[in-house]
Amino acid sequence: MRNKMKDFIKQPKIYQQTDTPFWTDDYISQKMLENHLDPSIDGASRNRSFIKKSASWICQKVPPADYPSLLDLGCGPGLYSELFAESGYQVTGVDFSKRSIDYAKESARKKQLPISYLKQDYLEMELTETFDLIVMIYCDFGALSANDRHLLTANIYRWLKPGGKFLLDVFSATKYDQTVVQQSWEYSEGAGFWSENSYLALNKTSKYPNFVWLDQTMVITQEDQITYNVWTSCFTEHSLAAELAAVGFKEYQLYSNVCGESYTKESETIAMLLKK
Repeated sequence: MRNKMKDFIKQPKIYQQTDTPFWTDDYISQKMLENHLDPSIDGASRNRSFIKKSASWICQKVPPADYPSLLDLGCGPGLYSELFAESGYQVTGVDFSKRSIDYAKESARKKQLPISYLKQDYLEMELTETFDLIVMIYCDFGALSANDRHLLTANIYRWLKPGGKFLLDVFSATKYDQTVVQQSWEYSEGAGFWSENSYLALNKTSKYPNFVWLDQTMVITQEDQITYNVWTSCFTEHSLAAELAAVGFKEYQLYSNVCGESYTKESETIAMLLKK
């Protein structure tokens, strides 16, 4: 335990990962799904009111009559995918959480929605199909390292049909400035978010150059000590546009969020709608 504690105290290199998976952990993925499905909170997904407003705006801005095929990257349990399908898109959803994809498939079956769900890592998958619209929503883009972002956006550009659109959102430099460097701890007597057994969680938020921060948690149980690293990159309009221009995207529209609200420098998120 002493060595693991030293590793936790020591500042990791930027985007250094731990050996323990976070998003695919069997127990944590169940807690994540519960957060996804809670309509009242911005947890693993945004609250349900925001999602409905967002999906409605997307359908108006990029209508399914003109952009019929849609790829939803990081679709989770299908909250957006189902609204898109109900609006007339031909939807393919991708996520690497088996629990979320299994839930999404069963929900689509019950609602008789013709959605194609793929349990895959979108950094590794190969697609032969192309799409009219690709979405990547709730700031998933910033969880990736610069190299992974370049790999993914190059693939997204290739997966789009000529004239196709790509919509994503990220946290802004304003959000980075508001993020507080801090340390905290919590004790759970019995099952909690991080473990089905009693645990002590040590939490640390660290800031890095170029608008990057790290949320790090060490979970200590009687049996083990596990550290999870969750990275976030924030962007300015120009830094985001430059990354996407590097793979071919030149034309874009800028918004405060994926509900289409006007962008201001005070916005905590940036949404960008790009055209191939």
